[in-house]
Amino acid sequence: MAPPTDYLVCATQRSGSTLLVESLAATGVAGRPEEFFQYYPSSSTSPQPREWFAGVTDPDLLGLLDETDPGTVDHRTEEQWRADVRAAGRTANGVWGGKLMWNQTPIVIARTRTASGSLRTAIRSLFDGADPLYVHVYRPDVVPQAVSMWRAVQTRVWRDSDHDESGRDTRAEYRAEGIAHLAAILREQERSWRTWFAAEDIEPLEVDFTELVRDPRKTTARVLEALGQDPDLAPPPPLKPQSNARSAEWAARYREDAARNGYPL
Repeated sequence: MAPPTDYLVCATQRSGSTLLVESLAATGVAGRPEEFFQYYPSSSTSPQPREWFAGVTDPDLLGLLDETDPGTVDHRTEEQWRADVRAAGRTANGVWGGKLMWNQTPIVIARTRTASGSLRTAIRSLFDGADPLYVHVYRPDVVPQAVSMWRAVQTRVWRDSDHDESGRDTRAEYRAEGIAHLAAILREQERSWRTWFAAEDIEPLEVDFTELVRDPRKTTARVLEALGQDPDLAPPPPLKPQSNARSAEWAARYREDAARNGYPL
């Protein structure tokens, strides 16, 4: 059987998926995997800081987050959107790559106009009815993941290379309630991926965050091999870790607060 030419990295935020897809993109033979499905048609934006905290009423917590920009409506038709996604993610050798978070799955279903509401049908419609290779990136410890997410939604600094003249990242504040809220979301997203894979009888290529950050080239090579590409093309890591001493301090502090208050761990 010929190896797949399309792949979809399935993950949750701050799980290391960006490190993997940028490593794959750097090979030049593994598509141009981006987060194509994060943008709401109603605003053309990905979820903004306060949208992650829908239902939260604490004014002190919400005051740490930027106001929501209404954005602009994306008027592309289903056909235009699909053509754009397929063209943007494909390299000259025919390989397509993309990344999908669980919270983005309703966008895929809506934009492909999948009347059945079936996620698998929606995904297959992007690939002429076939399944892509599913690559599941997961982070076993939700605490540092949620800490990283809390820093990112406050500062909108999502990667080490983001230009940040304002020093927003240094002004981020520790709030156990904010971390707990995001930890619950991230845990539920991961549970939903695993439930969906089991229900659809899909065996994804599993990528553990710990192994990924320990040896990004080895993990990238494993995906390349599954795609029938040369694993020796796996590059040195294109990104530096964003976690630092403050991340570790906040994670330790949160574990203590979680033990006292029953927050998610």
